[in-house]
Amino acid sequence: MTKQGKRQYAIVGVGGVGGYFGGRLAQAGLDVKFLLHSDYEHVREHGLTVKSHVGDFALPKIEAYRDVREMGVADVVIVCMKTTRERLLGELLPPLIGDDTIVILIQNGIGVEADVAEMLPGVRLVAGLAFICSTKTGPGEIWHQFFGNINFAPYNIDAKEVEPIVEDFALANVQTRIMGYEEARWKKALWNIPFNGLSVVLGMQTDGLTRGEAAKICRAIMDEVKEASHALGVADETGKWLIGDEECDKMMAMTQKMPAYSPSMRVDYDNGREMEIEYLYRRPVKMAQEAGVRMWKTEMLTMELEAIEERMKENG
Repeated sequence: MTKQGKRQYAIVGVGGVGGYFGGRLAQAGLDVKFLLHSDYEHVREHGLTVKSHVGDFALPKIEAYRDVREMGVADVVIVCMKTTRERLLGELLPPLIGDDTIVILIQNGIGVEADVAEMLPGVRLVAGLAFICSTKTGPGEIWHQFFGNINFAPYNIDAKEVEPIVEDFALANVQTRIMGYEEARWKKALWNIPFNGLSVVLGMQTDGLTRGEAAKICRAIMDEVKEASHALGVADETGKWLIGDEECDKMMAMTQKMPAYSPSMRVDYDNGREMEIEYLYRRPVKMAQEAGVRMWKTEMLTMELEAIEERMKENG
């Protein structure tokens, strides 16, 4: 911690999500360092600008770095990189990690914590499940359209260790809560699996995916995610399933309230970038299959995404 007793935060991946949450923490006066790549020079000179539906703000000066080795050890490292670059964490994280450092992975998919724990034995991990519509629109520019809360799910540490981080996010006017790891990951998958992939395959934003036949397909895939979570034992201490029809209904209703929005996979596709197929699709499909459940519609969606990505690579 700094001499003032504030936790030191390091943001790895300053896109729509990392830029927004890191910006909010810095705006609240917390000690935040940002690791940047392509827009380092711009942000170093001009800072970070956030256009938000809850109020715009600008940070003319932030602690910007392009070399992780210059940042020093942090109390909390928040990773917001796409999982397509997960292999880089083996090099990026060690200079930031001390004995008590907590690493929060605000990343999409199932299985990311297990892989990072294998990559970096002893690392203290928390899953961060962000419910937010936020996009990077230019160098140092973030557009926050809707929502903006985050759930923290401890992976291999005690929940009490996360409580001070929750307090910091409250100071930054970000709504948070602590919940169980499997519940948090699979509830986020309930939205990610249908809406990310179908936005690419059907060429629709979220408003189109919540109407007509597209909405029926979304709900059918949600039902597969629900059944997979049951097969994998995602339940409370009494044995009650934590993901049921009510959660599916709430997720659809929540999405209907959103403005027209392109999920992250659609943004990656539109920009010719590799899509997050591994952790969003292949891993949950494999885990469900090993537990005795076939996610037939999700498997078909996975193959369609793989074919689209193969065509993208062939076309350069």
